[in-house]
Amino acid sequence: MVRSHSAGVGEKLSNEVVRAMMLLRAHNVSLGYSGVRCAVVESLLSFINNDIIPVIPKKGSVGASGDLAPLAHLALCLMGEGKVLYSGNIKDAKDVLISIGIEPLKLEAKEGLALINGTQYMSAIGCLALNEAESLCKHADVISALSLNGIAGTFAAFDERISKLRPHKGQVIVSRNFKKLSGGSISTSHLECKRVQDPYSFRCIPQVHGAVRDAVSYLREVLSVEINSVTDNPLVFDDAIISGGNFHGEPIALALDFVSIAITELSSISERRIDKLLTPAFNGGLPAYLAKESGLNSGLMIAQYTAASLVNENRVLAHPSSIDNISTSNNKEDHVSMGATGARKLMDIIKNTEIVLAIELFCATEACSIRKPLVPSKELVSVIKMVRENTPELLEDRVISDDILKISELINTKKILEEVNVD
Repeated sequence: MVRSHSAGVGEKLSNEVVRAMMLLRAHNVSLGYSGVRCAVVESLLSFINNDIIPVIPKKGSVGASGDLAPLAHLALCLMGEGKVLYSGNIKDAKDVLISIGIEPLKLEAKEGLALINGTQYMSAIGCLALNEAESLCKHADVISALSLNGIAGTFAAFDERISKLRPHKGQVIVSRNFKKLSGGSISTSHLECKRVQDPYSFRCIPQVHGAVRDAVSYLREVLSVEINSVTDNPLVFDDAIISGGNFHGEPIALALDFVSIAITELSSISERRIDKLLTPAFNGGLPAYLAKESGLNSGLMIAQYTAASLVNENRVLAHPSSIDNISTSNNKEDHVSMGATGARKLMDIIKNTEIVLAIELFCATEACSIRKPLVPSKELVSVIKMVRENTPELLEDRVISDDILKISELINTKKILEEVNVD
């Protein structure tokens, strides 16, 4: 069974995803309803403890009957077959186990089925994606606050009294974050300028960012239940062995699709703020494209094109995979979740959004630099300092792809959140 089900294709999964899969699989069968020996759990833990990473192809799961193909490739390596990554090299699993004195697992009744039935592939990716999505939500608040300073916008729309009249949890949190970040800002009352209100991409940040946060919170709630549940089939009770459907990934699939849509919106509103930062009609009198020397210099014009391209890709990827269905197993498995596809798509959307936010941070930093000696709050000044440690001020045109990637890496490391305390 394990050999025949090892039918995955595509690039190999990241080490982080495979480690998470092994941990979740060990926890799942250790709950005592899968009919396996302790040796199965010990085998999984020995791989984790010795940093043996099974080589598992990304594609092949339909998200019901468990993540069969990916988990089969995992089980195959426990048996001493297949390939593993060990000490930086891909090797035969059997050779690695022999070299460190681990006996290949000899499966007994029910154990092959128990190892490949479950939602640990999509759950593992989902948990890692959740961590990144929550980080992006916090970064988006910090970066958009800096952008608001860049256009000399008003913090009036973030008054907590507004959110109390529509107290969605996420909206309240975002408004509270902006209160922390507004002190000593380059904001204007708008009574001294022609703009009465800022564009929606600024004024409605609490409503949009807040809704995204609430969607991400829902995914956390679903995954918290899922990873602590038994998703095997059949289940072994004291007095019976019962076939059911806990392997079906629908609860996770729907939540993953929901967050894919939400994070796409986070990238979409960020791209709109980028556009406003580069446009004199909206950026409070700054030069077009933030080019300090106009004429031959294009400034950050094409950075917005890149952001637009990534948002377009996100919108394509955000199409829900869970609404699709392809019957399998001679039409007995006639409804599947496609949650594995949803998990992989979400990871791609998150990476795209990280880059879009990096471009916004680049633009916001440049805008605030032009406004010197005016400066934003001390928290946001520290963010500008971190950006400047990675990318010098854009005084004239240069290749900026490296700048974008360096700022994206800054977001990925979460150093900004270590410096700026937001909820």
